[in-house]
Amino acid sequence: MGEFELIRRHFQRAKSGPAVALGIGDDCALLTPSPGHQLAISSDMLVEGRHFFPDVNPRTLGHKALAVNLSDLAAMGARPLGFTLALALPQADDGWLASFSDGLLALADAHGCPLVGGDTTRGPLNLCITVFGEVAPGQALRRDAARAGDELWLSGRTGEARLALERLRGTGWALAAPTDETLCRQRLERPTPRLALGAALAGVAHAAIDLSDGLAGDIGHILAASGVGAEIDLAALPVAPALQPLADADRLECLLNGGDDYELLFTAPASARDDVLRAGAATDTPVQRIGRITAEAGLRLLGPDGRARPMSARSYDHFA
Repeated sequence: MGEFELIRRHFQRAKSGPAVALGIGDDCALLTPSPGHQLAISSDMLVEGRHFFPDVNPRTLGHKALAVNLSDLAAMGARPLGFTLALALPQADDGWLASFSDGLLALADAHGCPLVGGDTTRGPLNLCITVFGEVAPGQALRRDAARAGDELWLSGRTGEARLALERLRGTGWALAAPTDETLCRQRLERPTPRLALGAALAGVAHAAIDLSDGLAGDIGHILAASGVGAEIDLAALPVAPALQPLADADRLECLLNGGDDYELLFTAPASARDDVLRAGAATDTPVQRIGRITAEAGLRLLGPDGRARPMSARSYDHFA
């Protein structure tokens, strides 16, 4: 199977989305955003051994490769238009490609985000997706828009993906029940991009970010861009049943520094609290108020006694 047969067999489809004027098969794809809208564009790379285990299920990998990019659109309140895929493969394994493309394109279909182009080459397994979306001017949920006095909100919950990773590494962290392992691994390998919630928050929330590197680290990007600080109420953080048996320090590590959660962390004025709750209910997404934005710089954790203690807001860095 050659390169062009590989593309035709596993990735080229007759049907494209309404925004796609020209898809796979030419030097460039042509997209037509809605009149008056801005393009939202994001790229993410997944490298074998760094972002996923070599024995990962290819269908699961296809899902996650697109999900992490769609999560970036969700964090901006943008609607997907299409995506490109650059794929390096050690060999053209037809069975592997069939499973991978099934997972990839099933998620693409679920969110109306067609594959419109890309590239394939021989090399160590490496996936790079660029996703394109649109958002109305002035509606994007930018990282630099948080304001002192805003409330800090979290969709879903954090920590389960980190627990799954530790289990896969064999570090021996305990689980309350066997079913927890399945649920946690699903959170790690098949994250849910919060696109509906992000779109519902456009014009309601101020700033947002998707949680890829851990809550405590990712909030640092908002604080730095907006020139503000934050307080997180530890008692308000949702805790999954799977995390309950962990030692306090390990549980806190999962909740604040876990990564791979792909939930939305966002700020909104206190006057918009009912609107935020309505957005969560309308999109069937749990939302929880976990703290507030402050004029004083830095990140502080509020313990059960109400006393604040400082915490580093440094995110994961591949080259640190």
